[in-house]
Amino acid sequence: MLDEEADRVEVVVPDEQLSLAIGRRGQNVRLASQLTGWQIDIITESQDSERRQREFAERTTLFQEALDVDEVIAQLLVTEGFATVEDLAFVETYEISDIEGFDEDTAEELQARARDFLEKQAAVLDAKRVELGVQDEVMAVPGVTGAIAVALGEGGVKTVEDLADLATDEIRGGYEVKNGERVKVPGVLESFNLAQEEAEMLILQARVAAGWIDASELPQPPEPEYEEELAEGEYDADAVFAAAPEGEDGEVAAEEDAEVLVEDPEQTPNA
Repeated sequence: MLDEEADRVEVVVPDEQLSLAIGRRGQNVRLASQLTGWQIDIITESQDSERRQREFAERTTLFQEALDVDEVIAQLLVTEGFATVEDLAFVETYEISDIEGFDEDTAEELQARARDFLEKQAAVLDAKRVELGVQDEVMAVPGVTGAIAVALGEGGVKTVEDLADLATDEIRGGYEVKNGERVKVPGVLESFNLAQEEAEMLILQARVAAGWIDASELPQPPEPEYEEELAEGEYDADAVFAAAPEGEDGEVAAEEDAEVLVEDPEQTPNA
């Protein structure tokens, strides 16, 4: 299972193959990690099965409590791929009503309950954010949610300037050497599993809000490359002229042959 944003891969192996996959003193997985540049986590099939069962139970309980529904409905939602209340609240209604046993009225009621739950949850988080002393300006930084603001406050980050002054490792977590040993240092937002680029952008947005840099200095997303596809019977004029034979008049001969091609696609120009 690949997490391309975080350069992380999780590998599930049969229980009896775990030691072989890891290698003596971890040399196999360590070498593979060095070669790919990705963090590699290896778990057994039984561990994966236990985790899936645990996640299923946790999500079922979440929907039961958030939506005030019975276990059967909650399990149906989880089985259909809904993992969070946000997933349910903002999908198209038909994605819920299409579930066997549900109809449009049921879907609308579930979404109404989901949105009501999220509003109450947002109010609780905002109250906690204020209690922690996190300034309102932090909430205006793009990418900062109520949950992130609370985590920042718990980590002592309470102003836009505090956030702007962080390094990516202080957000995502990292390692440092203490007394000759490599020690893990937790990040204030480590539990959110932000990718390196997301952490960097959060810091840059805070620096814009703090007035340290201009918004024009933010990295811009690459423009998508479009490649036009010609419909059947159409021709690329540049390609036609480039491929056309040269006569005594050079470009004139190419243009004449191009006209023949456009008028009658079945006719082959004279060489």
